[in-house]
Amino acid sequence: MSDSSRIIDGKAFAEKLRAKIAEQVAFLKEKHGFTPGLAVVLVGEDPASKVYVRNKGEQTKAAGMASFEYKLPDTTSQAEMLALIDKLNKDPNVNGILCQLPVPKQIDPQAIINAIDPDKDVDGFHVVNAGKLATGGEGLVPCTPYGCLLLLKDRLGDLAGKHAVVIGRSNIVGKPMAQLLLNESCTVTIAHSKTKDLPDEVRRADIVVAAVGRPEMVKGDWIKEGATVIDVGINRIEVNGKGKLVGDVEYATALPRAAGITPVPGGVGPMTIGLLLRNTLVAACRQRGVKLPD
Repeated sequence: MSDSSRIIDGKAFAEKLRAKIAEQVAFLKEKHGFTPGLAVVLVGEDPASKVYVRNKGEQTKAAGMASFEYKLPDTTSQAEMLALIDKLNKDPNVNGILCQLPVPKQIDPQAIINAIDPDKDVDGFHVVNAGKLATGGEGLVPCTPYGCLLLLKDRLGDLAGKHAVVIGRSNIVGKPMAQLLLNESCTVTIAHSKTKDLPDEVRRADIVVAAVGRPEMVKGDWIKEGATVIDVGINRIEVNGKGKLVGDVEYATALPRAAGITPVPGGVGPMTIGLLLRNTLVAACRQRGVKLPD
């Protein structure tokens, strides 16, 4: 197997996904007379968040959806933000609500997440959606782990019986990723900072999902020959005085051992916005009582 055939191209997959979503949105407009709408709320001037919100807005519009952007000063109070969330919850033109994290210290992020109508929680972070994922209900699934799952199923097909190791236990990626894999009948291990002999745990895995936010923590020789590696990490390091993005996995040494691996950048990252648009589409159809177009 050549190195190029081992690379899992999340960018190409996400482009196809967004094209499909655009077709579905056009169908809804023509047949049912409504346009899915996504509202994104940004508080403050965090540079990375501003870039991310701009990209979300551009891709929302490119898919034919309505984009509502709310850019608030970093002095915004929690009460003011909650009032905006309440307004968006009640707006029938807004099918999805996303509050860009992080938020300034005077705002409790969990209070904001809890205030969003679970049916409009396109990030999938609300406790109701987390509970539905854990119990097999039809909720909205967090975008990044859902994107990871689609890449795995595209590469491997049926995941049943495979041993998956998820490194990281956050509510945003690690825990929902483990639940999604369990729902696919994988045998799942969640590894974290307290795990004893992490390299040995990883060496037994058919699937490795790394989501810890530590540059190249997972070494290439930890990867079992023929395993599939999904690297969620996006870390900026300096190499010869220049900035470079790397994942949580030591890519160069893992590549020749893996049957498939996501690069950084160009792997999981592009999938997140694609799944955000899909969640908005799903939410819009559910709220209108319309079947999701094929």
